[in-house]
Amino acid sequence: MLKAEYRQRGPVPQDVIEAVAFEKPKLNQGEVLIELLAAPINPSDVLTLTGEYGMLPPLPAVGGNEGVGKIVELGPGVNAPAIGQTVLLPVGCGTWRTHLVAQADKLVPLPNEADPKQLSMVSINPPTASLLLSEFVELKPGDWVIQNAANSGVGSYLIQLAKIRGLKTVNIVRRESLIATLKEEGADVVLVDGEDLAARVKEATGGAPIPLGIDAVGDTATGRIADCLAEGATLVNYGMMSGKPCKVSPASLIFRGMTLKGFWLAKWFENASPEEQMAVYGELTKLIACGKLKAPIDSVFSVKEIKHAVALAAGGKRNGKVLVTA
Repeated sequence: MLKAEYRQRGPVPQDVIEAVAFEKPKLNQGEVLIELLAAPINPSDVLTLTGEYGMLPPLPAVGGNEGVGKIVELGPGVNAPAIGQTVLLPVGCGTWRTHLVAQADKLVPLPNEADPKQLSMVSINPPTASLLLSEFVELKPGDWVIQNAANSGVGSYLIQLAKIRGLKTVNIVRRESLIATLKEEGADVVLVDGEDLAARVKEATGGAPIPLGIDAVGDTATGRIADCLAEGATLVNYGMMSGKPCKVSPASLIFRGMTLKGFWLAKWFENASPEEQMAVYGELTKLIACGKLKAPIDSVFSVKEIKHAVALAAGGKRNGKVLVTA
């Protein structure tokens, strides 16, 4: 059994994490042993390793915040979930490990027939994309939304969910090689970022008003998205891929009445009721299970290859998510 452990944080994420062997744990009352099926490496995981994320676990820690596994052993007093059942791993439990122990009554069963690699990504990016589309602006079918980092995990889900809801998307990327892939996912417009972005967006949309902008980059990229928005629009920032603060012209805020807001899924969880959370996850799980919602996967690595996996995920030169399996 192996776990991807780190005892310090540093600027090169793959240098601080390594695969460490551990003994099979003894199961206590109400516990089960789970074998990892798949767990993604998200940008937040990389920022946690570098110490730049907004919420950091105490050290030493095991990497990974989401994933799915299958029950392989039942502890005393456990009758369900049954051995072989696919389950959602508890968020934040350190999922980059071949096996882990969890309380049986806290686990969420998932469809065994669904692709575990796709299910492994349900906890963070799909609800982020869904809530970005629903929590800030009351959109109706035919409305336009613009986002940057459109080839990210959230970006891909947002394109698909917008299509399902009848919305149109303008998607900003950093290189032309990504355009065809995003078009295949359902993107209406895909453009490469640049100083003349607003003019090109206006031409591509026929001058249609865009009431919602979504930014994951920060720095001057935030301002370029703002320049594309309609008067009175809302711009939501949920990431800082540039490593720099958002830069927006005061003219956008003062003269055009634009609103800049932030979104963090962890904060939404703090305020949302259990019913609201289950409604979001219920919809997303059904869409993933039936194949209507999926994310591109670049590579799959075992836990023992964690250094290579993190290096690829952090490097930015990939087309899809990097996953970790047992």
